[in-house]
This record gives sequence, C-alpha cells and structure tokens, in this order.
Amino acid sequence: MRKIIYLMALFFIANGCGVLKSGKKMKPRDGVVFYAKEYLGTPYRLGGNSSSGIDCSGLIHNAYKKQGLRVSRTVNLLRKEGKRISKSRAKPGDILFFRTSKKRKLTHAGIVVGTKRGEPLFIHASSSRGVIVSSLREGYWNKAYAQTRRMIK
Repeated sequence: MRKIIYLMALFFIANGCGVLKSGKKMKPRDGVVFYAKEYLGTPYRLGGNSSSGIDCSGLIHNAYKKQGLRVSRTVNLLRKEGKRISKSRAKPGDILFFRTSKKRKLTHAGIVVGTKRGEPLFIHASSSRGVIVSSLREGYWNKAYAQTRRMIK
C-alpha cells in the first residue's frame, strides 16, 4: 500500500508541476524522467512499445525518444552506449542495468528518477507489476544490479 501511495505522489508531483503547461523547455534529464513517468501503471509486455504494454527497453527508448534523444531499443545494445559511471554518481535520466537471470548477461534496465537515502530510485517495466518505481535498497534489485550508464552529458 505504501508503494502505491508513493507512486501516486510521484505521478502527481511530476504532472502537477506544470513543466510542460508553462511552455518552458525541460532539461533533457528532466524530460526523460517526465516522459518515463507517463507510463506508470502500464502493463508489462515483452517487446511492447506502447501504453497498452511495454518492456524495460521500450520504456527507456520511448522516454528518450520523446525528449528528442536517440538510444537503442534493446538492453543488449543499450549496455554499449553512453559512459559507464558508479551508481553513487547516478543522476535522473541515467540508466541502471541488471542481471535478472543466472546467466552473466544484462537482462533488465531502468531509468534513474531520483535518490532515497543515498540509493537510486528507478522507473522500470517489471514483468510482474508493470511500470513502477523501485529502489536499489530493495534486496532483489540490489543483488541483481550490474552497472550504471550515463547517456546524457
């Protein structure tokens, strides 16, 4: 229940600030996060790329694209782009990568939306819960974490 309230608060903060309504141009990082949050609650669909169903790389690709930035469509290609940084340096708009299978391959990714108690919060398309915001403080994500990449200078 607390997570649902937290997600709703994030949604209202993002939409209630009037960033787009005021006609001001957003900074690229803020825009990527704003557009990613438009997908909150969208169900997960492998290979999905729309508000009716989306996967993790589709979420990243669409959020960057709406901000006018080009990134690859798959986790395997995204992991080769940008600059690798430490998670302690992560800023909103950076991408976190995860290993969610027993193979060494990177299989999941999300966009940093902020921090809480020094750990990144990230938006991603969860296969079980759809598009949500999670924290690296959560045991599963902390263990699965692999790397952070910066796509926006």
